[in-house]
Amino acid sequence: MSTIWFVVARLARDRSALIGLLLIALLVAAALLAPLLSTHPDDVFELHPSQRLQAPSGTHWLGTDRMGADVYSRLLFGARITILIGLIAVGASLLIGVPIGLVAGYYHGWASDALMRVSDIFLAVPQVVLAIAIAQTLGPSLPNVILALSVTYWPWFARVVYAETRALQKEAFVESTAALGASPWRLTVLHVLPNIASPIIVRSSIGMGFTILTAAALGFLGLGPPPPTPEWGRTIAESREFLPDAWWYAAAPGVAIFLTVMGFNLLGDGLRDALDPRLRRSPARDG
Repeated sequence: MSTIWFVVARLARDRSALIGLLLIALLVAAALLAPLLSTHPDDVFELHPSQRLQAPSGTHWLGTDRMGADVYSRLLFGARITILIGLIAVGASLLIGVPIGLVAGYYHGWASDALMRVSDIFLAVPQVVLAIAIAQTLGPSLPNVILALSVTYWPWFARVVYAETRALQKEAFVESTAALGASPWRLTVLHVLPNIASPIIVRSSIGMGFTILTAAALGFLGLGPPPPTPEWGRTIAESREFLPDAWWYAAAPGVAIFLTVMGFNLLGDGLRDALDPRLRRSPARDG
């Protein structure tokens, strides 16, 4: 509990982390309360051609799109798609990368080297390029976007966990636990994994921002969820032919993507500083 309170106290003193946390909280609130906050909830799937490309007003706070749908309402429901993509993609990457990193880091030999060489091959190709190739091959859909992002991001977790596991193997508590006869499974899961949770948490937060940005890029290229899904990247792509006159059409989802990615990055930086054991001091020294 003392460690948790230490982390909370450090985050509370970090203005950037608090801003990031606030932005993420607003995103989650917008997603959960979208039916209540939206002024035209039916516009997610209904079309109103007679009201197309109307400027922001009291009726349509962020204007309307090319099909007459309310941009503000579609933006709120698009937050659900954004969170869904980020959570599932990062979660799947964790489930793939963490076990691979633990196994490769704990065991020594050709199998460990082979696992790391596979991850290095994935890391050698830019994530966006690889995600585009996978999404293009599978076709535009929400599950395919999540799959493409999961396949391209797991090596980051594997590499982090591998390095931390190798470093912990030299610690006295790991060597003594192994000498007492603990099985490799018990040693890695109950002793190694809890001690490398900090970098995993930080990588997850930063990964959320990067994954959401990559998903928006796929949507912009027409490789994301098909219409009428209110995905932010696709919305920006649809607005290009109407710029600069209908500036609100692209500005709303563009600002939303920027604030979301910045929120996760700021929180990740704050967590990195708060969870860094080198920054921890004893209560006596704090006094």
